[in-house]
Amino acid sequence: FQVDESITEEQAVQQIEDVFEDSVNAHKISDVEVGCFLSSGVDSSYVSTYFAGQKTFTVGFDYGERYNEIDWAKRLSSEIGIEHHYKVITPEEYWGNIRKIQYHMDQPLADASCIALYFVSKIASEYVKVVLSGEGADELFGGYNIYHEPDDLAGYKRVPLFLRKALAAVARALPFSFRGKSFLIRGAQPIEESFIGNCSMFTMAEKRRILRADIPVSRRQELPRPIYDKVRDQDDVTKMQYLDINVWLAGDILLKADRMSMANSLELRVPFLDRKVFELASHIPTKCKVNANQTKIAMRGAAEKTIPAKTADKKKLGFPVPVRAWLRDEQYAGVVRKAFNPPAAEQFFRTKELNAMLDQHISGKRDNWRQIWCIFMFLVWYDEYFVKR
Repeated sequence: FQVDESITEEQAVQQIEDVFEDSVNAHKISDVEVGCFLSSGVDSSYVSTYFAGQKTFTVGFDYGERYNEIDWAKRLSSEIGIEHHYKVITPEEYWGNIRKIQYHMDQPLADASCIALYFVSKIASEYVKVVLSGEGADELFGGYNIYHEPDDLAGYKRVPLFLRKALAAVARALPFSFRGKSFLIRGAQPIEESFIGNCSMFTMAEKRRILRADIPVSRRQELPRPIYDKVRDQDDVTKMQYLDINVWLAGDILLKADRMSMANSLELRVPFLDRKVFELASHIPTKCKVNANQTKIAMRGAAEKTIPAKTADKKKLGFPVPVRAWLRDEQYAGVVRKAFNPPAAEQFFRTKELNAMLDQHISGKRDNWRQIWCIFMFLVWYDEYFVKR
């Protein structure tokens, strides 16, 4: 990143519009029909506006609007004249394909949306051989809600550091959670300590409690340290973007996009990650990306020229999957419990602790779904590749 602070928001909007249109047009070049994945968010919606007369594809779950973007996608497709195809994934389909999907992943990935991505790729493959998708927009143009954090903490960080550290120590020592606990802890740390991206899932104490004693553990801050070292002179939001580009984007977003599309013999292209698009993004100042109230400021401005404002301004939803709710249903929690207790699990984990974590989640005492899913996905993958039958 080599930020040019002289770029105004209006200039950034125009530059994004120009370079992104060129990128989409280049990525549409093909000897076969090209389609587009479509969610309710600004990224894929912006891509889809260059697809008049072509096909878009969406999946969702029957768990209310939070988990189902199909209606949004339908309306946008109708407004811009696109043929839209969609599928509602049932819980039985989702859980019934986990093992096969972890096989196709080749390596363990605890992102619940990779299974949804498998299904949207499957639908698309029935109609087209190539699709465009919106991956990369969040990392390049400042789209994640966590990028608000430097603004959120700015006022608190004016409190003397010694006092913030003392409050953080007290918060850590308390054995229960309370509103603001995480804020107090993060506010006493530099961004290099507080923002670890999506690998921030288990504390050292939790890892020591869950893993067998003979398995070594390390501080989660060690993984991003060499990446942060390369952007020491940048502002905190840019540091977060740089970490996400090198860890989250490469190790999760693009990994699942590549594996799930290829599992369905579908070629997936990502116009936001064109070299020229990144060159532009690397110069746009943070003030044109994130403020206290909005993310992807300039990119949304560019998108609003071609898609409805309500879509361009829509808060980021991600690729939501109702795993949290499913894990409180004994039918699906039972599938996880079965994976938590065989000899294979005992090679790595204290299975009594795994069962306790699951029981806490089922009872509603704690929301442990991400930790549970992380371990469950590892065990499914390990069983698929290494357990003899």
